[in-house]
Amino acid sequence: MTVSQYTTEELATQPIGYWSGATMRRVVGSIRAELAAERLTQPHWWTLNHVAGAPGAWGRARLTEQLTPYDDQVSDFDAVYADLTDRGWLAEESGTFVLTEAGEAGRLRARERLMKVNERVHQGITPDEYAAALNVLRRMIDNLGGDSDLPRTSPRAGG
Repeated sequence: MTVSQYTTEELATQPIGYWSGATMRRVVGSIRAELAAERLTQPHWWTLNHVAGAPGAWGRARLTEQLTPYDDQVSDFDAVYADLTDRGWLAEESGTFVLTEAGEAGRLRARERLMKVNERVHQGITPDEYAAALNVLRRMIDNLGGDSDLPRTSPRAGG
């Protein structure tokens, strides 16, 4: 696919709200579609990744507090934990979560799907171009009084 070319002058007048929103909807929509193929939502994915990254370190309250800032759909995290437990993917031991073998297998399947989304997003974009785009967005966030620092920990690998 070839992206149409425009002059700097034409592009400089474009509304960032439109383009950042269109990008977010397309990227997040692709992520959510791939996760849905595994019957997962983004909060499921975030839960699996956090628990896999630090088994036995995340209790309900702490994990919910960690994940809530990433959630734009106001999810019921207790329902997410219950769903993963009912599937046999997540277990609660001594007040903290651990993944089961089935949970890790499901997480790895979902990760493969999301890696393909990430590859499509980055197609034709150099690492320097990608970093420059993020730095421009970070500057805009900072200009508007937001936190432009990289997250200390994040849901990673596709949202």
